[in-house]
Amino acid sequence: MKRIFPAICLLLVAATPFRCAAQVNPYKDGTPGVTGYRSEVLAEVMIQEDKFTRLAEAIPAEKYTWRPSADVRSFAEVFLHVAAANFNVYKLVGTPPPADFQAKGFEKSTTDKAKVIATLKDSFAHARKAITAMPDADLEKSMDWFGGKNTERGVLLFVVRHGAEHLGQSIAYARVIGVVPPWTEDMQKKQAEKTEKKDTPAKEKQ
Repeated sequence: MKRIFPAICLLLVAATPFRCAAQVNPYKDGTPGVTGYRSEVLAEVMIQEDKFTRLAEAIPAEKYTWRPSADVRSFAEVFLHVAAANFNVYKLVGTPPPADFQAKGFEKSTTDKAKVIATLKDSFAHARKAITAMPDADLEKSMDWFGGKNTERGVLLFVVRHGAEHLGQSIAYARVIGVVPPWTEDMQKKQAEKTEKKDTPAKEKQ
């Protein structure tokens, strides 16, 4: 039983949506100024921002044009595609994109690592601003949506789902080129430190 319990704890940590170092943990630290459903959405967006940014920083600059096959997006294109959605979709809940934003061709606009990361960060700042500014009273407002109907609540859900989909894609890409997601690396290091301390003889600890 003593051996099973640590293993279960490790699995639970691995399943959590934030890294062990947890500099970003809106479930614990909250989302100041935002409550209710918007707070739940904002928490997910903040975690996605943290993971996308850390993963983008971990990918070598020369790999930003890498893609697993010719007919899918490269690293740079995936990151910029996510940024484009952050800039563009929130106009449906009241926050228009920046004046100089052009959706067409945006995801192919650069392959420079520093520029891609800066754009990604700016887009998540835009997303956080849009969610914070949106009135709760607007959540049930209806709109035309892909041949049917949706609410502004549904739009927020769509953006979160869209980001999660491409985060998973980016993680798979990273694994293929040998990059371990930084939050997984954090967990592995923490577990290794615990194991090392456990295995250190008592005399060496003194």
